[in-house]
Amino acid sequence: MNLNEIRIDRQKWMTWKNILPLREALDSLEDGEFDITLGDVVKITSAKPLHVESVARLMMPWRKGPFEVCDTYIDTEWQSDIKYNLLRKHFNLKDKRVADIGCNNGYYLFRMQEDEPKSLIGFDPSPLYKTQFDFINHFVKSDIVYELLGVEHVEFYEEKFDTIFCLGVLYHRSDPVAMLKQLYKGLDKQGEVILDTFYIEGEDEMCLCPESSYSKIPNIYFVPTIKALKNWCLRAGFISFEVLETSVTQANEQRKTDWIEGQSLEDFLDPDDNTKTVEGYPAPARVYVKLIKDKR
Repeated sequence: MNLNEIRIDRQKWMTWKNILPLREALDSLEDGEFDITLGDVVKITSAKPLHVESVARLMMPWRKGPFEVCDTYIDTEWQSDIKYNLLRKHFNLKDKRVADIGCNNGYYLFRMQEDEPKSLIGFDPSPLYKTQFDFINHFVKSDIVYELLGVEHVEFYEEKFDTIFCLGVLYHRSDPVAMLKQLYKGLDKQGEVILDTFYIEGEDEMCLCPESSYSKIPNIYFVPTIKALKNWCLRAGFISFEVLETSVTQANEQRKTDWIEGQSLEDFLDPDDNTKTVEGYPAPARVYVKLIKDKR
């Protein structure tokens, strides 16, 4: 697989009629020196007032965050600090080569800088999310590399990774074991994957296969029990499967704000029973696991 040919072809996506005005707006941003705070809110401050809200609004919807850019607070749909802080105690990225698959606008990557990893690579084939990343990185000026590539390209990437984060991607794939094998092949010999996905309760090795949508999301193919997920991971070649955390998505983590368009969690659940989706399935719950490729 020739990744450079794919990169060149996908760079053309930045000229799409819905993306080009956003790229032009990026070029209008002022440059300067900025103070960066990598806390729950990725915060950017400037000694001189900069009004960037109109540019940020062009890039809606903002899903992952939050960010505060000069005088503008971007109140994203997901309070991503909740997930990041849940996982934070389970990894150490010092001097590691790190990938984030499905990185969205790079919120987690910006946070990961505090660990001083050797490299940070984001994978996401979305020109909108890449543009949001470039907006934030205009001020942060990080060395993060953002690739308009997907999980299917990881095994062919020019370097292998010590740690791969793959958060909220597996349930979008019609062949989850094949995707796990792609992650496995993208790791160095003693690499690890931090994975999260939807799961259902149950002691059996089984999974939910939604008829048409799950929580109003059409491209959800399989929601396994934890035992079934473990079997997928072992079949993909991983030798260790460790459950780190489980959580049920709450309204304080995912909700409507004026920085998104359309619906959010409250619209995806049964209005009379928030333990179920509108389709009648169990409400979204996540399991976070660590997968090890080889013995350490």
